Amino acid sequence: MVSSSSFSLKGFTAIQIGMYFLLAAYLIKNILDGFLIDDNPMGMMSAQIIEITIISILIFVFLFSSLALFFSAKRRSKKLELSLWNPVSKNNLWRYLGSFLILFLLLYFSMNQGFIDLLSPIFMFFYALILLLINQKSNKNLQIISGICALLAITCFLIPSYWYASIFIIGIAHITFGIVVKG
Repeated sequence: MVSSSSFSLKGFTAIQIGMYFLLAAYLIKNILDGFLIDDNPMGMMSAQIIEITIISILIFVFLFSSLALFFSAKRRSKKLELSLWNPVSKNNLWRYLGSFLILFLLLYFSMNQGFIDLLSPIFMFFYALILLLINQKSNKNLQIISGICALLAITCFLIPSYWYASIFIIGIAHITFGIVVKG
């Protein structure tokens, strides 16, 4: 039996996830800005369509990030000639899916209750917790990213319009982590 999980956030996987964060932040910012500008085609859309578009972007980011983690783990386990689905990796998978399900339900509930300004702080705070929860080894660099997410959550709570820069910073932190900690 293997004592560690094959799923880890380092190297090219972290760079990919960081790029997904950057792309999502850019797309959401442009959609929201376009919705507020009169001559922009996004301004003609209803708020519900904009909401569905943003939720779709977030679902794609989660899906692509999860696939990046899966294919990285599959490559690593094949290279080391280990089983990908050992008890530890199955446990980590369920914790990963469960924690993100709770995060998405909390965000959806907050959005439906009208707490739009709290979506970014809630996301960043729970993302920091998820990084600490999923991290089996005490990886100091991932703890730093978790700390950055927590500080950005506090900043977004105090200054709600700082959400774009905060998500951008998280993306840059992932890219930097991927470059520093090679697979």
